[in-house]
Amino acid sequence: MAEINETQIEEIVAQVIRNLQNDGQRLPTTTSQPTAAGASDTGIFPTVDQAIAAAKAAQVEFVKLGFAKRREIIEAIRRTALEHSRSLAEIAVEDTKMGVVEHKVMKNDGGANLSPGVEDLSSEATTGDTGLLLVEYLPFGVINSITPTTNPTSTVINHAIIMLSAGNSVVFSPHPNAQRCTQETMKAVCRGDVAAGEGDYGPPGYRNGRCTGGGSVVRAALTSGKKAIAAGPGNPPAIIDETADPTEAAKKVILGNSFDNNLLCIGEKALFVVESVADEVIRELQNSGGYLTNPRERQAVEDVVIQNGDPNIDYIGKDASVILDAAGIRAKTETVSVVVEVPGDHTFVVDEYLMPVLPVVRVT
Repeated sequence: MAEINETQIEEIVAQVIRNLQNDGQRLPTTTSQPTAAGASDTGIFPTVDQAIAAAKAAQVEFVKLGFAKRREIIEAIRRTALEHSRSLAEIAVEDTKMGVVEHKVMKNDGGANLSPGVEDLSSEATTGDTGLLLVEYLPFGVINSITPTTNPTSTVINHAIIMLSAGNSVVFSPHPNAQRCTQETMKAVCRGDVAAGEGDYGPPGYRNGRCTGGGSVVRAALTSGKKAIAAGPGNPPAIIDETADPTEAAKKVILGNSFDNNLLCIGEKALFVVESVADEVIRELQNSGGYLTNPRERQAVEDVVIQNGDPNIDYIGKDASVILDAAGIRAKTETVSVVVEVPGDHTFVVDEYLMPVLPVVRVT
């Protein structure tokens, strides 16, 4: 694979920043420069080249340790991530001004407990009349993980576990608006590595291809000339028909729509309801923490969260109460989602808003 030099990296980063700014995302004019650290310290380096060099050197040694030691390191990272789960969640909310602490704790715990590890890498052998086929899983090498502002800490935990389990090393690239919480998570991961007795080989850094984030970042990754795994916007609809339990269905849709203020790509972003049960379902949505807007209030909400035809970034990941207050609407303190009845081609249905706003569409 062709090497990528520092000039090319700087060009890619500059293009991503220009694209983000063109998309209306506000980035800080200056960023804090992390302090240089030794490989067995925090894992944070002042330059991209130093991070890549450390990751390359670490990966060569790391892969020599074998599966047994690798499994031990991964378990130590899981434990350390769980120990710091709440503090990292709190820092993430402080850093990004998005989401809900309790829900970010759940995401961090899920990343630590549920991310697949070394156990997924067993060899496979197939025999037949024509001979023997042996399949062995080998590391890619050094991976670049571009982390998002929406799920910064849980992404680092997940990527560290799955990428290190495969014998790779990783260079994390934090989102400009989530630097502190991303770096703190990296430090926690590195402490897990050191706790397993292999700090001299790490912290395994990260560089070359998995990306999650907005459209501009995805486009930059896919056109960089490097192998990339990227995710575009997720905008999942939910459907409730006459066979559903309206109380349970409404409760779960509100739970999904309001979880971490709908920052997760897999959260319910729109609800389609069969006309015959729509009135009952909407009542249950209100009983489960949804605030149903009337036509005038719906317009007020649109005026707040839509800016030049796009989601207003000031309200991404904000509480439902913040959105309603800005729209001049008073709601109960237990309100967690803003429910709006709209036609199927409304922007709330078609586009991803990453806010606890639930568009409801009646269908035949």
